[in-house]
Amino acid sequence: MGGSKFHALMFPWFATGHMTPFLHLSNNLAEKGHRVTFLLPNKALKQLEHLNLFPDNIVFHSVTVPQVDGLPVGTETASDIPSSLEPLLMSAIELMRDQVEDVVRAVEPDLIFFDFAHWIPEVAREFGVKTVMYAVTAASTIASMLVPGAELGVPTPGYPSTKVVLRKQDAYSMKPIISIGPNFFERIAISLSNCDVIASRTAREIEGNFCDYIEKHCKKKVLLTGPMLPKTDKTRELEEQWSKWLSGFEPGSVLFCALGSQTVLEKDQFQELCLGMELTGLPFLVAIKPPRGLSTIQEALPEGFEERVKGRGVVWGGWVQQPLILSHSSVGCFVSHGGFGSMWESLLSDCQIVMIPQLGEQVLNTRLVSEELEAAVEVAREETGWFSKESLRDAINSVMKKDSEIGNLVRKNHNKWREALASPGLMTGYVDNFIESLQDLIVCETNHD
Repeated sequence: MGGSKFHALMFPWFATGHMTPFLHLSNNLAEKGHRVTFLLPNKALKQLEHLNLFPDNIVFHSVTVPQVDGLPVGTETASDIPSSLEPLLMSAIELMRDQVEDVVRAVEPDLIFFDFAHWIPEVAREFGVKTVMYAVTAASTIASMLVPGAELGVPTPGYPSTKVVLRKQDAYSMKPIISIGPNFFERIAISLSNCDVIASRTAREIEGNFCDYIEKHCKKKVLLTGPMLPKTDKTRELEEQWSKWLSGFEPGSVLFCALGSQTVLEKDQFQELCLGMELTGLPFLVAIKPPRGLSTIQEALPEGFEERVKGRGVVWGGWVQQPLILSHSSVGCFVSHGGFGSMWESLLSDCQIVMIPQLGEQVLNTRLVSEELEAAVEVAREETGWFSKESLRDAINSVMKKDSEIGNLVRKNHNKWREALASPGLMTGYVDNFIESLQDLIVCETNHD
């Protein structure tokens, strides 16, 4: 690809689900010869170092998260704290403005990529630098934030969907957000309004109507990067413990459940999840953190559970190689929390998809896949947000039983979407077009000067 090489500065929200896609994007830029300076706190730097595929072109620059009242000492990322304290981390990051200005002054980037740090466009303007608000969540989530009431299912003229909305019974997923300074939604609104261009980690095939809606509403371009999943490392193999265990079962028979790195269930809901998996009668692997207030999985399991599922069921509290497990021939169903990264991984897999969202954004992703694309099934909940072992079992059985009408429908639709997304050149085409648009943005600015 021609065009002049540029230097991008990355400043993501300090949470794994944001830093990782920012780094995948950086790898794609670096592969084409562009330079990246990536701002990270020390702890995250050590965790992400191995994902930097182009260390000559991508330089990590460590920054210090200042201490603010109420934030536990040593907090650097969202993984260090419960979600109720995230607004305090946002406030701490706001105090990093001087550090960011020093880096901009020193490295002189052409572009700054950011998401929640709504003050970045102000800093960039002082230095004559262009800004890209990079939304790593679904375009449908951003679109729903733009319209009062749309996120609660209130009919809104021009809003592209009556399905990808939150409903009254989703109240459990909308955790109250205590904020200092602008609240979360105000930060997003300011970021969208003040950036030079919006970038979205999605594909037009899946969310084109939502991207058009954002463009129209914000009166600025929305550039698409595609899903930005990591390049598969052909040399990496599934850990022997899991490949050996999975190979003991029939093809397409194993249930794999993973609810993301930040989901921590209450003990009774955790037990309901385990019992629901048991009730299916199918082999299963559940990768999940210990429930709230407990330090191990073992102490939380239902009475007699381990004995009953011995040989066919495992509940695991540690990290697992999710993409490699999903691609194992024995795995036939993925029970997911509907995080955006997991959503793409599930669509690109051969597995049936069952979703149990935990947060508002995950609920919208779930509605996108289960109702708009009709490629998955959502687990039914009571008004309290509680899901029962029976509702989990029923959702899984509805897609796993051979003669199931729902199962056949979602499998047919899932195959259609997977083939569209996996078509040769689609993902690289997104990256090439994206980089070209960035080059045009920088050239326009230079000519304007």
